[in-house]
Amino acid sequence: MSESIFDVVAQAPEDPILGLNEAFKTDPREKKVNLSIGVYCTEEGKVPLLNVVEKAEQKILEEGAPHTYLPISGLPSFTSGVQKLLFGEDSALIKDKKAVTVQSLGGTGALKVGADFLAQVLPNPEAIVSAPTWQNHVAIFEQAGFEVGSYPYYDKASGEINFPAMLESLKGLKENTVVILHACCHNPTGLDLTQEQWAQVVDVCAAHKLIPFLDIAYQGFGDGLEEDAGAIRQFAASGITFLVANSFSKSFSLYGERIGALTVVCHNSEEASRVMSALKAVIRANYSNPPAHGAKIVGQVLNDPELLAQWHADLKEMRERIKEMRRDLADELKALGAKKDFEFVTRQKGMFSFSGLTPEQVQRLKDEFGVYAVKSGRICVASLNKGNVKYTAEAIKEVL
Repeated sequence: MSESIFDVVAQAPEDPILGLNEAFKTDPREKKVNLSIGVYCTEEGKVPLLNVVEKAEQKILEEGAPHTYLPISGLPSFTSGVQKLLFGEDSALIKDKKAVTVQSLGGTGALKVGADFLAQVLPNPEAIVSAPTWQNHVAIFEQAGFEVGSYPYYDKASGEINFPAMLESLKGLKENTVVILHACCHNPTGLDLTQEQWAQVVDVCAAHKLIPFLDIAYQGFGDGLEEDAGAIRQFAASGITFLVANSFSKSFSLYGERIGALTVVCHNSEEASRVMSALKAVIRANYSNPPAHGAKIVGQVLNDPELLAQWHADLKEMRERIKEMRRDLADELKALGAKKDFEFVTRQKGMFSFSGLTPEQVQRLKDEFGVYAVKSGRICVASLNKGNVKYTAEAIKEVL
């Protein structure tokens, strides 16, 4: 048999999160809990069809529009709605046409298009991510040709953000370094900067000519849609150029529709026009143009006051349930006499919690109790409910 050109291809490691999800599905145990994958579930343990999505889809169905191609940059009503969501209805950036937005294949696709675009315009591109971060940040930018480093963020000893170390690290970066920032609901720690701290980060990025790239995959899951956009609004007011990747997978429970957007803020409208042409060239050579259904749903909601109000209500319901599960987990562990105080879980925001569990403890949770978590100790609090939170707490108590 002749040699194959693929003999040089090494076996790639299994995705640490999706691999766990597959293992959970095949686990025959009746009592099992999946805290690994970032999906919001209802009290019944089901991925919800949001009320607002059901209403928007009904309107789309009634319109009976054909399934034609979208423009390369995406559905205009969707991309304009994204800008209002990020920057506010009365944003000067929008009025002066300094920002351009393209529809993407989820938040991941937005990061990928942005990384590919930046790699074309930056010589010897470098990016820096928080330690820790969502691991795909590293993979996306490395595959685009970036050298990727990290800046201090989470302090294991205190369980809090080491903001002074983060700020000093940013001050030491060379000009045009791309800084990946979680705008809200930091993944995986659940720990967010205050608005006062964000103001200092903005100042450092401006003074040292850094390129902020904000990832906002969970807008509305922290304190609310407006509140969670606080960091983005501060960057918008600063006058510097920056990028934003956002996703509607979680906030609309549209995981399978892969609906997100990349927004680039430029110095002026002329520059924005040139940037848009370059982004469209990146997209055209990659997937040509984006899918329509998810964009039509989100576009309907962002431009309809009644549907928008319904979305706010749906988000509040999800956000409050997650907060309740955080409180229940901490209370159950306290009642069980756990060796560790888990009160910190209630101070974190969004779908995830950095539990502080070691890789060995995480392995025991899986092997002995069927409780699945990521090796780093990150758990998806949004997967807890009244039926499994006590069992989860009992399992955690046993492995401490």
